[in-house]
Amino acid sequence: MQYQTISQLGTLGLEQNKVLRNTYMMLALTMAPTIMGAFIGTSANFSFMAQNPIMAPLLMFAVMMGMLFAVSALRNSVWGIAMLLGFTFVAGVFLGPILQHALHLRNGAQLVGMAAGGTGLIFFSLATIASVTKKDFSFMGKFLFIGLVLLVVASLANIFFAIPALSLTISAIAVMLFSAYILYDISQIIHGGETNYVMATMSLYLNIYNIFVNLLSLLMAFSGERD
Repeated sequence: MQYQTISQLGTLGLEQNKVLRNTYMMLALTMAPTIMGAFIGTSANFSFMAQNPIMAPLLMFAVMMGMLFAVSALRNSVWGIAMLLGFTFVAGVFLGPILQHALHLRNGAQLVGMAAGGTGLIFFSLATIASVTKKDFSFMGKFLFIGLVLLVVASLANIFFAIPALSLTISAIAVMLFSAYILYDISQIIHGGETNYVMATMSLYLNIYNIFVNLLSLLMAFSGERD
């Protein structure tokens, strides 16, 4: 009986390591369509966003949510991988407006690089903490979900009110919230709470994406050099 229990634990550990390894591989792969989409986004014409400051963000949000639901529905097939890569391409294109704004600043390229480097540093640091310590961060789940709901509500409300101070506050909170989600999501993989690497990849990708966008927003607000 004891040998069987040890064997089962060993098998579970191998499966969890496999999910984590596949997640990291898939996460690295998603960077390619994201970068391709971002290059297209920087040269695209997003004038419709200026003309429709309320409807355009809501439409982009609806598109991304629809694709996320599609990834979730197809997560157990090869089409789930294809949809995930398609989603990351579209997410890259949707970086166009903020990248165009950043690159119009004198130090815009530097700020984009700093945001990317800062995002990478946050991810690798927290991923290492979650992996090395093996601490179970599942207790954070409810608090993070409540924080996420409040953040989404505040972000949607600010589309209508467009208050600069609120935008900066939302960005700062978002960086902290999605950083905490990295700990939580990797902990879920390590402890068997998430066994599907497509869904695990999507969760970590969204964390990285949101940290980058909000970190770049903060850097532009406080360090952007305008002509």
